[in-house]
Amino acid sequence: MEGLKWLYPGLKIKRWLLLAAVGLFLLVSGLTVILGVTLLASAERGVTWFILHTLGALGSPLLGGVMAAGLGLALIILGVQRLAGAVFKVLLPGNTCNPWQLFYRRQYLAKGPHIVAIGGGTGLAVLLRGLKKYTRNLTAIVTVADDGGSSGRLRQELKIPPPGDIRNCLVALADTESLMEDLFSYRFYQGEGLAGHSLGNLLLAAMTDMAGDFDRAIQELARVLAVGGRVIPSTTSHVVLGAELADGTTILGESNIPRAGKRIKRVFLQPATCRPPAAALEAIHKADAIIIGPGSLYTSVLPNLLVRGLTEALRQSPAPVFYVCNIMTQPGETDGYTVADHLQALIDHCGPGLVDVVIAHRGPISRGALRRYGEKGARPVLINGPAVARMGVELRTGWLVDETHVVRHHPERLAGLIMEEFYRHHSRRRQRLIYLVREKFRNLAH
Repeated sequence: MEGLKWLYPGLKIKRWLLLAAVGLFLLVSGLTVILGVTLLASAERGVTWFILHTLGALGSPLLGGVMAAGLGLALIILGVQRLAGAVFKVLLPGNTCNPWQLFYRRQYLAKGPHIVAIGGGTGLAVLLRGLKKYTRNLTAIVTVADDGGSSGRLRQELKIPPPGDIRNCLVALADTESLMEDLFSYRFYQGEGLAGHSLGNLLLAAMTDMAGDFDRAIQELARVLAVGGRVIPSTTSHVVLGAELADGTTILGESNIPRAGKRIKRVFLQPATCRPPAAALEAIHKADAIIIGPGSLYTSVLPNLLVRGLTEALRQSPAPVFYVCNIMTQPGETDGYTVADHLQALIDHCGPGLVDVVIAHRGPISRGALRRYGEKGARPVLINGPAVARMGVELRTGWLVDETHVVRHHPERLAGLIMEEFYRHHSRRRQRLIYLVREKFRNLAH
């Protein structure tokens, strides 16, 4: 009886069902004549024969059968498409994509590779926007060391992990991104206590208070946004990021590190015993590919890898590990750094052999952008291939820049290059396995 409720008046369902039914009738009738098979009883034959002769009035009954089959197929497609559109309009209001695109995202992309992306800031969100067009099996492991701006205030006042980077990743992975991004990113500019806060941060803070748990709040908000993937904090502990500078001084606080303007020797977390959630370790264990970056090297990328147990999990995973190097240096963090210098920082903190492939931008950047960034002390990250090769890391380059507003990675081009490299590695590993199996059987034969 519950199924009959779909036929209630006003739902705009019956008309499209009827249209599809008429199309099915015409399709079957047309095929009956085309194939020369009489499938209808003599009592029903009169109506069908009349329709076919009417459609074939300008020619033979065979022509009528072809026209009936074609018209029937068209009506079926139109009816099903409109029916799906009516249903999705109710289930996902505001979603402007074609129903078939939604089916593609939900069904075909659900079979895509399991990819784990590790980082923070705006760089990780840019990467996720590109990757979600290749798979829905995405897991973002996000830093929670941010202590500035709206996130820092909420962290201090409500004693919750900073929500800003996590909010950016949720919006980037959402099916309703075009509708929700502006709303979740909206920042209040007036109002006592509200000025400076973004609406998305406040919603995540409210959800945390309602759910009683930060990780559960993330998953509930992801469900509301129809997120195609999962977002996990690198740790749920209340951590503070610190840095030891080249001159021996120590600075505490993620937002304070770039302001020092001195070369960074190493960064560390307090407490050093913080652990990653079990879900993060499980995602790494199941991953087909792992991507580190892009993002601020010392304040967005490395804080994740410093969480005890996370780097060890990366080493135990058989999945290839990609590192996406920034396009521009960052004043106060990576002044004068090359691609090899970025890799060396990863080696200094995590040991050698962690990264298999480094992705870097190679190509022109507009003079206007170079001038704007140069005024702030930022320069393009230079590529020194021989130094990278000596580290045992493959180098893959491409034109990856997007200068729409600021100089950052282009989501589609970056994701496309990574997926191309991933499938190349996958094919190479499969060929290697086939070779080893053949060698084993050959040895047994001898």
